[in-house]
Amino acid sequence: MVAFPVSENVARMQASSTLKAAQAAAELRAKGVDVIDLSVGEPDFDTPQFIKDYAIEALGLGITKYTASSGLASFREAIANFYSRRFGASINPADIAAACGGKQALFNAAACILNPGDELLIPRPYWVTFPEIGTFCRARNVFIDTEETDFILTADQVRDAISIRSKLLIINSPNNPTGRVIPPDEMRRIVEVCAERGVYVLTDECYLLFVYPPAEAYSLAALDAQTRKHVCVAGSFSKTYAMTGWRSGYTIANPEWTRAMVKLQSHSATHPTSFVQYACGKALDDAERSRVAVETMLAEYERRRAYLIPALNEIPGFKVSVPEGAFYAFADVRALVGKRWASSEKFAESLLKDAHTVVTDGAGFGADGFIRISYATSLENLERAIANIKQVIERA
Repeated sequence: MVAFPVSENVARMQASSTLKAAQAAAELRAKGVDVIDLSVGEPDFDTPQFIKDYAIEALGLGITKYTASSGLASFREAIANFYSRRFGASINPADIAAACGGKQALFNAAACILNPGDELLIPRPYWVTFPEIGTFCRARNVFIDTEETDFILTADQVRDAISIRSKLLIINSPNNPTGRVIPPDEMRRIVEVCAERGVYVLTDECYLLFVYPPAEAYSLAALDAQTRKHVCVAGSFSKTYAMTGWRSGYTIANPEWTRAMVKLQSHSATHPTSFVQYACGKALDDAERSRVAVETMLAEYERRRAYLIPALNEIPGFKVSVPEGAFYAFADVRALVGKRWASSEKFAESLLKDAHTVVTDGAGFGADGFIRISYATSLENLERAIANIKQVIERA
């Protein structure tokens, strides 16, 4: 049988390691196994009821037709108003384009600026999709290691990584997988360094509002208009509003970049679902209820973090920094790897096989010897997981 001739662009890409872990958990559940899934990057909260009600309202109003590829005007205006209220940003709604989730926003942005041979700068550890975007665009991925700064990217590191072929830097703060947050002043310096060298910045802000005090949420959309010309903000409703299945995101960029993304989207997804755009726009305009919903979820994540990080650090062979945002713990297990397990992948496999506890191997994030643990699950599950991990290590 002749093999299917998969295109070179797709054949060179790697499957998502986070989705692999989620699939492993699903297969065990299908067999009736009681699984503790700490792999998923998805809030365990339901979408707030008032946002669901807005979607129902849209259906009643007949908002079920095509929209412009850039999205509903009301959707884009609501986003501009949100950034003005929250961050003091002055954004023209025409510079905003709707997308089918944050992931498509990132793909659209990168595909509209990267050419074969361009360098895509990626801080490491990274979200698993970042290098695959570069691979698909036939760019050259250049990784910036951040372990020496405790996984917080600095302007000096970016400056040292830039070459004559550097075209785009992609950053993610709060970060997946580490949960670390780049301070606002450092974020601004990073953009200034890039702008000086003609490098553009794509910032993945899908965890924008999930920042724990005393750290504060910050968006590059708040930069002055001149500096922001080198920036594309990729935003999403998935995490902070518990709307992963709704597939709603957006970009904020200079007019030329935005027009290119809209053109690309007009030939792919066309636009995100019309009534979802309506619901998201109305939710942002309903500022008080949105604030309460986000703060309620964030408070619960903070409670879980307060238990999980000390508990992990008490396990022999584990070392974990305190995340300032998102809902992940990135555990250094290199003290275990090489002595009892050949790799962090093998350790993760042991947890799955022997304790029915699913974590994500750090190799998929460019950090072999680490595992990512999501605390987007109940405190009870976290307590059970800690007990399971201890038992696996003790029995090894």
